[in-house]
Amino acid sequence: MGYIDSLNKLTNSFRALPGVGFKTAQRYAYSVLNMEEEDVKTFADSLINAKQKIKFCSECGNFSESEVCESCLKNNAEIICVVAEPKDVLAMEKIKNFNGAYHVLHGCINPLEHKGPDDIRIKELIKRVQKYKTKEVIMATNPDVAGDTTAYYIAELLKPFGVKVTRLAQGVAMGTDLEYADEVTLSRAMELRNNL
Repeated sequence: MGYIDSLNKLTNSFRALPGVGFKTAQRYAYSVLNMEEEDVKTFADSLINAKQKIKFCSECGNFSESEVCESCLKNNAEIICVVAEPKDVLAMEKIKNFNGAYHVLHGCINPLEHKGPDDIRIKELIKRVQKYKTKEVIMATNPDVAGDTTAYYIAELLKPFGVKVTRLAQGVAMGTDLEYADEVTLSRAMELRNNL
């Protein structure tokens, strides 16, 4: 088949998504072409609608359609579980018995990516700890170099506040992204969390 500009643009749009290579993007593009026009409009509307309505919660930094997310309104901030990205909150939500609050850093300290402490939401975490008189901060960053560096850095910053800082136990394997961890592993890691 010859070059078709609109198909190429559609394929390239899908390629912009993380983890989507050329073949997968092309498959997605062909799938869209095979959809009914009404379904394509619904799909496009849902993309635009999500982009326009979803923002970051002013408290925790997670995705939200309102100024303060539902999780922050209903959960107790005496315990705050700190994660790197919004997708990690979804992973941690698999643990049914955790009713504390979350805090999303939007990254980790990583000099290779030119991300330092001022580039992630550490100051906002400290403000929340002071505001809610938080008793425990659970560091649930990924068990890799950047996640560990961030966890230990935050633990040092929180020492003067007398807050207990714990780290998920190594039920989560080194180098594993939280979003891929199963419920049992995450529950075990939460139960066996360690002091930092």
